Amino acid sequence: MLDSAVRVVFDRKKQVAKKGFGCLDVAVNLGKKVRKYIMVCTTTPEEWEKKSRSLDTLQVIDHCKKILTTMEILGEESTIENFNRHFFGEEEEEQKDSSNKDFIAYCEEALAAEDIKIGTRKHKQVVIDAVKTYGKLKTYGDLTPKNILAFDRWLHNGERSDVTIYGYHKRLKKWVGELARLDEIPRNPYKIVSVTRGKSKERQPLLESELKKMRDYPFDGKLERVRDLFIFSAYTGLAFCDVQNFDYQSMTVKEGDLVFIDGNRIKTDTKFFTPILAPAMEVLKKYDFKLPKISNQKANDYLHLIQAQLGIKKNLTFHVARHSFATLALAHDVPIENVARMLGHEDIRTTQIYAKVLRTTIERHATALQGAII
Repeated sequence: MLDSAVRVVFDRKKQVAKKGFGCLDVAVNLGKKVRKYIMVCTTTPEEWEKKSRSLDTLQVIDHCKKILTTMEILGEESTIENFNRHFFGEEEEEQKDSSNKDFIAYCEEALAAEDIKIGTRKHKQVVIDAVKTYGKLKTYGDLTPKNILAFDRWLHNGERSDVTIYGYHKRLKKWVGELARLDEIPRNPYKIVSVTRGKSKERQPLLESELKKMRDYPFDGKLERVRDLFIFSAYTGLAFCDVQNFDYQSMTVKEGDLVFIDGNRIKTDTKFFTPILAPAMEVLKKYDFKLPKISNQKANDYLHLIQAQLGIKKNLTFHVARHSFATLALAHDVPIENVARMLGHEDIRTTQIYAKVLRTTIERHATALQGAII
């Protein structure tokens, strides 16, 4: 009886054709044409059957079956309202007063107490800012599976990628879990709710010809300044925050004919040592060695306009400049260990990601290999 009343349903809203993924729901049959759907996660057509057998899904199914049994024993009417009361644990009079405590304030206090790098702190603050903007996870009492799922849907309605949204949940999940362990909330909603990480979009660095086209185009005003910052990054490998933090006098050394930037990344505090190649040096000279200042969001907005004017069929963001430097260096046979040092990567496996997109290097080396065969 219970087995037929509770089942798993995939993509009931037919999202796969449009988005490439759909919702995995647990469907509860409460009576004639009365269904309750609990979203477990989002997943792909290839992964949904595996997800349907996951521990998270099985826990939701088991929870639903226990609720149906409880409702039957208590002689309660099989309505969605009664089911929700059991599933989401609506507030009862005797519930702890902690339900009205400020969740956002707790997150900010927890973040302030963490001993983490500046870049990591900024990423976590972005999550808190998103929760503030969403506006429906204000108190401990708001931390229910239903509200976490609603927050996830709100995040997906924006322009954030699945990987970015997964990162938001990963950071939020830690703070929510701490409250559950402290018995400040009756249950951890993330024990019921599961989110899918998804896949990162393939990196699309600019080719040398595209970088030259950008350098030569007669932009003016803010587009010109943003283009110049992008070019500086593309020929040094610096991330946006490191470009904005760059100080020529204190961060450079001259070795032979080249000037090098010797510094620490803001995001990870790792050291990097990278050359200022000729196009980047031209940018510095143009601005008397003091680069323009702008926010990352504004820079990316202007890069979309630059992309349109140049007719580039790649989604330009400032981080593409750093990708472009990495692939440029690897394409010209700079050893990957040296590229890792230039970029300030803690793990060379991060640098190896860039090597995967270099078909031209493979073709050139394959031609040389073919010529060497007797």
